[in-house]
Amino acid sequence: MKWNSLKAQALAIPALLMSSMAMASPDLGAAEQQATNWHAIIMFAIFVGFTLLITKWAAKQTTSTADFYTAGGGISGFQNGLAIAGDYMSAASFLGISAMVFSSGFDGLLYSLGFMVGWPIVLFLVAERLRNLGKFNLSDVVSFRLAEKPVRTLAAVSSLVVVAFYLIAQMVGAGQLIKLLFGLNYNIAVVIVGLLMMAYVIFGGMLATTWVQIIKAVMLLSGATFMAFMVMKGVGFSFSEMFSQAIDVFAKVHDVSLADAGNIMGPGKLAANPIDAISLGLALMFGTAGLPHILMRFFTVKDAKEARKSVVVATGFIGYFYLLTFIIGFGAILYVSNNPQFLDVAKMAVTGKLELVGGNNMAAVHLSDALGGDLFMGFISAVAFATILAVVAGLTLSGASAISHDLYANVFKKGQTTPESELRMSKIATLGLAIFAMILGIVFEKQNVAFMVGLAFSVAACANFPVLVLSMFWKGLTTRGAVIGGVAGLVTAVTLIILSKAVWVDTLGISETPVNPFNGPAIFAMPLAFICCWLFSVTDNSAQAQAERKAFDAQFVRSQTGIGISGASDH
Repeated sequence: MKWNSLKAQALAIPALLMSSMAMASPDLGAAEQQATNWHAIIMFAIFVGFTLLITKWAAKQTTSTADFYTAGGGISGFQNGLAIAGDYMSAASFLGISAMVFSSGFDGLLYSLGFMVGWPIVLFLVAERLRNLGKFNLSDVVSFRLAEKPVRTLAAVSSLVVVAFYLIAQMVGAGQLIKLLFGLNYNIAVVIVGLLMMAYVIFGGMLATTWVQIIKAVMLLSGATFMAFMVMKGVGFSFSEMFSQAIDVFAKVHDVSLADAGNIMGPGKLAANPIDAISLGLALMFGTAGLPHILMRFFTVKDAKEARKSVVVATGFIGYFYLLTFIIGFGAILYVSNNPQFLDVAKMAVTGKLELVGGNNMAAVHLSDALGGDLFMGFISAVAFATILAVVAGLTLSGASAISHDLYANVFKKGQTTPESELRMSKIATLGLAIFAMILGIVFEKQNVAFMVGLAFSVAACANFPVLVLSMFWKGLTTRGAVIGGVAGLVTAVTLIILSKAVWVDTLGISETPVNPFNGPAIFAMPLAFICCWLFSVTDNSAQAQAERKAFDAQFVRSQTGIGISGASDH
């Protein structure tokens, strides 16, 4: 069967993902429940059983708040780097980016590069100073010399907004993936993810979460490496041969000329206009340095040297992973798009374009079936689910620290708590977050959730990043500037996303035209946050502001040398 709508196909998934900034999570849609995939279930059960044993071991080691939040600072730089990679390489990246390459070719590389460029900023600007200044999380750093209550409250609230939207997207993604691959009911799938996440975090804390992420990263990298190797083997390990074959297949499948099919090797189809392109780049680049669950990982190592090593290791693994997704996307063009076994003929008759069984986001999963049969597909399916579990556990832990360490211990109790009561509150917060995530995962089952992860990256770039960077590098920042700037970035980013087409039209259905014609808020909200931080700081001449400026020198020495680190947050 052939179709003439090249443009419609080329933009099929990217249009949906771009419309919602698609930072890390595709909208899996309301996937149809499939026959039970026993290979996937058995492999998943082995993974869960093994990780629960690790959680039991970790529970015996987790006796204090430092153990719970940061594994007692006992993780090595290499282990932490692998765990950061595990935290960052979501199943949605694996499925979503390979699907974008499958649909639009070369342009899918835009997202792979976008996710990568945030890491040099983390390495050179953030990692070392963050480790030297903080104790448990982002809020420790931004409140180091500023007024504790307002700044911690702001950092905790913006972190929770990031975590909430990221969490909902992962939960819904997990539910749809399991419904599609394992043949389980959607609600049951969401509850299973919630319960496992609760077990990892409540009992094992950061130690268990770290090892779940390490195991998942190794599994994901192994599976993706095998897939990429088989694809490259089929084209004689020649990229030029892979690209030329992909153009030939694309031309045959879509009934277009080779010249038109060659457009998949050219850029320019994903970004509708320069403003959206720049906004997407800003959010991808700076959002990484503001994600609370990523930043929290730097406190699990013993010193700044190990923190830097973590970023170098993570960058290597993540860069390698995104190169693999690019090869996997082109492999899907070669092995999936022209194989009737994977095509949804009924849906194609309605839409007039290429449709895969379970949606085009399943391109990588179908490729695993084409390359390795049922057994390998079962492994990749289990890996995708394990990936979501690991990411969700990291998100929950950072959300729990915002509630217990920031809001409960330092804002409401003003530091007058015992480690035992804070640890107890952490576990209560984890329980609450898990239930909250399960409920929202069920409520949002049929919604487009891709914009939520876009919102998470945007909020991180617009609210967390400006305050974090200025607090570490600019002597003039005051509490008033930090709070007003952070609130301005947070509110503007959330408002612009709500008024954009992805939410206003596609999700809420309020009208047919969006109030905000642009998809990404970062180009507007991030500069506004920086300007507000600067303006309201330089115009603040209060005694408190002057004292905060004087305290910068001591903070700067601490951030560079780590002197006094044993008493972190005692400022």
